[in-house]
Amino acid sequence: MKQCGGSTLFLDKTNITTEEIFSIPEGKTEKEVKIFDNLDLTGFEPKRDVPGKKVIVSRDNFGIGENQESAAKALKAAGILTIVVSTIGSEFKKILKNENIVVVDLDKKTIEDMFKTFSEKDTDCLVLLSEDGTSKIKLISGSLSKSYTFNLEEFYKKLLQEGGLTSCKNV
Repeated sequence: MKQCGGSTLFLDKTNITTEEIFSIPEGKTEKEVKIFDNLDLTGFEPKRDVPGKKVIVSRDNFGIGENQESAAKALKAAGILTIVVSTIGSEFKKILKNENIVVVDLDKKTIEDMFKTFSEKDTDCLVLLSEDGTSKIKLISGSLSKSYTFNLEEFYKKLLQEGGLTSCKNV
C-alpha cells in the first residue's frame, strides 16, 4: 500500500481565491510573502497555522481567480502535497497536477463530515492507495480515525506508485 499526506490544515471557507492563497503586495518580494497571508478567516493566523502542514481540506471553488500558476507554485514551495475539496476549477486543478500536488474532489456531504469530525483537532490526512488500485482518504486524530473511499485519478495513482511525491511511502 502506498500513502501520501501529513498534518492537515482545515480552511472553512468557500470561494478561496488565488489572491488569498498567494499574492505579492506592492513593496514586498516573493520571498517575504507566505501562502494564505491574504486569507481573512476568523481565528486563522497563517504564521501559526500553516507551517508544517502537508494537506489542505477546504470547501467549494478553491483557487478561483487570476495568478493560478503563482498560487500553485507557492503551495508546492510551502510543502503542500494534497488538496481535498468539494469543487475546484479545472484549470487550477490542471496547474496543481503539473506541480505534482494531489487534488482529491469529494462530495459536499463528505467534506462537511470531515469538518464536523476533525477540523477542531490536530489531524493527519493520508491518501492511501492499495495494491488492488482502490483509494481512500484516512483522517487521524489521536485514537479517532475515519476513512472515505474515492476514485483517485490514474495520473496520481501512477505518481504514488512510482514514488513521485515527497512524503509518500509504502506501508
